[in-house]
Amino acid sequence: MSKFKKIDLSRIRTIKVEDRQTKSESSRFARPVDPDMTLEELFRSLPSLLKASDLLEFAGKIAAAKSESRGMVWMMGAHPLKVGLSPVIIDLVQNGFITHLAINGAGVIHDLEIAFFGKTSEDVADGLADGSFGMVEETPALIFEAAGQAVRDGLGFGEGIGKFISDQAPSFARYSVIAACYNSDVPVSVHAAIGTDTISQHPGFDGGTIGKLSYDDFLILAESLSGLTGGAVVNLGSAVILPEVFLKALTAARNIYGRIDNFAAANFDMIQHYRPNVNVVTRPVMESGRGYSFTGHHEIMLPILAAAIKYKFNEIEKRS
Repeated sequence: MSKFKKIDLSRIRTIKVEDRQTKSESSRFARPVDPDMTLEELFRSLPSLLKASDLLEFAGKIAAAKSESRGMVWMMGAHPLKVGLSPVIIDLVQNGFITHLAINGAGVIHDLEIAFFGKTSEDVADGLADGSFGMVEETPALIFEAAGQAVRDGLGFGEGIGKFISDQAPSFARYSVIAACYNSDVPVSVHAAIGTDTISQHPGFDGGTIGKLSYDDFLILAESLSGLTGGAVVNLGSAVILPEVFLKALTAARNIYGRIDNFAAANFDMIQHYRPNVNVVTRPVMESGRGYSFTGHHEIMLPILAAAIKYKFNEIEKRS
């Protein structure tokens, strides 16, 4: 016989199912998808649980922000542009669901290449082996020209690139997110880091010019954040730079304008990283508002989010 005492399970106290709190019930289950479903029917067919519920809730926050003329600040790395999402982003801009777009330096490179050449992105591994990665002639030359004009005109980096693309009207300008923002009077702030982008490898690169233009854009972003109360923030695939910039710009805006709160903040990425979830989703909304995190590939998640935003906005329009 064992010398150790065993617990007596006959003393267990049970409860009735009807008295137990549950997280899932049949009324919240999904409904099968029909190929003839409308967009509204499709979204209503989703389970009212976890991330499906969160996505529609967050989309509703953006829709409400537009309805109430609140700030809707979108931040993104360059990957959404490389995977063909420019038309979706441009549509959101032109329909008033983005009031400020913040991007990194790579975003300028890919957006400009798409506008002028209709293509972008290269095989890094192949180019790295022979030293040809990032060594095309045209892209840096165009960016340096646009940056020089921006300095002379007293513009920021994003506004200068947007004006340059709009004025030059290249063959694929309709796919330029930056030009679309410029033509829609939506500020684009470019937050470049010296040495992170391929243009830094070229002899014509002027760190002073790029630094000054990016700093001006930081000030433009901080001013935009003054109108964020009751609005929404989306971070689309920037793991470090934009979450860090956002935190500092928000701090400056709150220092000058006072309380900026009660907004929704979401991070969309293929994997979840520390800085977006702390600097965008958690810390800024600790006292009010709500944070969301969504994991998935941009080329799938962004079109779904965009459709959900329009669906929720139509609901608001029907009620008004």
